[in-house]
Amino acid sequence: MSYPLVILLCVGLLHQTARAAIMDKLADNKICGDAECSHVLSMATALDDFIAPDCRFINIKKGQMVYVYSKLIPEEGAGVFWSGSVYSERYVHQMGIIGYFPATVVKETYKFREDTVQIPTTGMDFYCD
Repeated sequence: MSYPLVILLCVGLLHQTARAAIMDKLADNKICGDAECSHVLSMATALDDFIAPDCRFINIKKGQMVYVYSKLIPEEGAGVFWSGSVYSERYVHQMGIIGYFPATVVKETYKFREDTVQIPTTGMDFYCD
């Protein structure tokens, strides 16, 4: 194998992995069910459609069930955002993808955890791939 071909292959591999980015933080702190934010806080039902403006967010369709994993504590003048994943028979391809959405587009229908912890957000909370 010649050196120019190896270099071209390496550049191609680096180009594909360079698309990921850490986006601006939406909040400095969040509320979770545990220190790792791995436990579902609640279940919510979408009251309206929400189209994700960038890769930090998820698309939600009216009527979808949403598992809520964390609730961002809003800064003064900022919107209220929660993170979660959708559940729906019609949108199976979106299940398991966790992202943010405005708390105003859902209605919390069932709380799984009453005890919560407040932890700081990190850059990885707003990582986009």
